[in-house]
Amino acid sequence: MARLHLFDLDGTLLYGTSAPVEISRQLGLEAETVALDKAISAGLIGPPEYAAHVRELWTDLTDAHVAAAFEQAPWLGRIREVWAAIRQEGDYCAVVSLSPSFFVERLTGWGAHAAHGSLFPAVPFTQPVDPAGLLSAAAKVEIARRLCEEFGVTSADCVAYGDSFSDKDLFGAVSTSVAVNADLHLSGLATHSYMGMDLWEAYELVRHAR
Repeated sequence: MARLHLFDLDGTLLYGTSAPVEISRQLGLEAETVALDKAISAGLIGPPEYAAHVRELWTDLTDAHVAAAFEQAPWLGRIREVWAAIRQEGDYCAVVSLSPSFFVERLTGWGAHAAHGSLFPAVPFTQPVDPAGLLSAAAKVEIARRLCEEFGVTSADCVAYGDSFSDKDLFGAVSTSVAVNADLHLSGLATHSYMGMDLWEAYELVRHAR
């Protein structure tokens, strides 16, 4: 039976940062977005408020800024090698993130079968953010369910990789999970735990388990 590997982005594939912070860094607005990340992590604001704030910060955002943020971000090592190995095994890999889809979807170019993020208007922005398109922790579980149907696997065949509170529901919905540089919200919940900067080492924890 094939397996589906589900990867979070912020703090998981990206080491110690988030896609919005890396995007904001290109605009000189890193500190403002770090503060927003802390607020949403603490539950002080929700995804709609967060999205509205970063939409205001990114008034001057262009595709060139997004491309530079993607290329310069501190990615974990050997992401593409892991996804190539997953494909070679006949398995599937997908990214499910609360971050903007225009950033997340770039990872299909690295070998992900699918990449889902919160829907933002096209860059440069001329429209407001539609709250209906924003993802949540619960939405990650729903997307995982749809991907299982698409790829013909069950939740028992899924491996989730995450680092924070937004991954808690997903960890509870799959049979195997890997906490990657995780915070205390996932303490005791993961099947495996990894601290480091090389995704291959995290993948090795589950690579041969069936």
